[in-house]
Amino acid sequence: MFRPMAKPALAKKKKPPVKRISPAERERVEILFARFESLDLHPKTELNYSNPYELVTAVALSAQATDVQVNKATGPLFQVADSAEKMLELGEEGLIKYIASIGLFRTKAKNVIAAAHILMDKHGGEVPLNRTDLEALPGVGRKTASVVLNELDIEPAIAVDTHVFRVSHRLKLSAGKVPDAVEQDLMRVVPGPYQTRAHHWLILHGRYVCVARKPKCEICKISDLCPSRELFLGV
Repeated sequence: MFRPMAKPALAKKKKPPVKRISPAERERVEILFARFESLDLHPKTELNYSNPYELVTAVALSAQATDVQVNKATGPLFQVADSAEKMLELGEEGLIKYIASIGLFRTKAKNVIAAAHILMDKHGGEVPLNRTDLEALPGVGRKTASVVLNELDIEPAIAVDTHVFRVSHRLKLSAGKVPDAVEQDLMRVVPGPYQTRAHHWLILHGRYVCVARKPKCEICKISDLCPSRELFLGV
């Protein structure tokens, strides 16, 4: 009787060791975010919204677009379609008329309408405020879900966009090469009381102070805590 050979046991992949944070570094990070808090106690997204549906829609539309561009489009849009039900009444072609100035508007319009169908069919028209159901909506990935859950103070989450990625590296909060790695680092090093606000502090700091080409170190309120300060000031 033929007996198949036993399959060799697969070696388990070893997870990379978690980098330990020194007491001095932990103190620096604590002071850093306490400083952010002293400058802006309750940072918020610059996207305009008045309810969870408008928020998730605005965040989904903001991919590869600026908040200013999105707000110009959603201002008139949300006056006629501030819910999933009204968005379906508007329809895809109707929606395109409002968001044609935003990049990838046709794909985004399809996703918004498809998401509205799901919200009506499965959630009674309400936005499900949990990660699993949010990420199941067309056009809503991990980053969008993180922004929504964080903005509404439902779940500590740090969505990593180009600004957060850049600032995290300059502040030596992460050396991750991809957004997911940076997110994991930030959730590990940012003290718990600041985790629901860290995303906004970092993104706004990157947008207005720690800009890509010529960071404004001379006006930066946290420059004394920045390991990259000497590089940009040339001191």
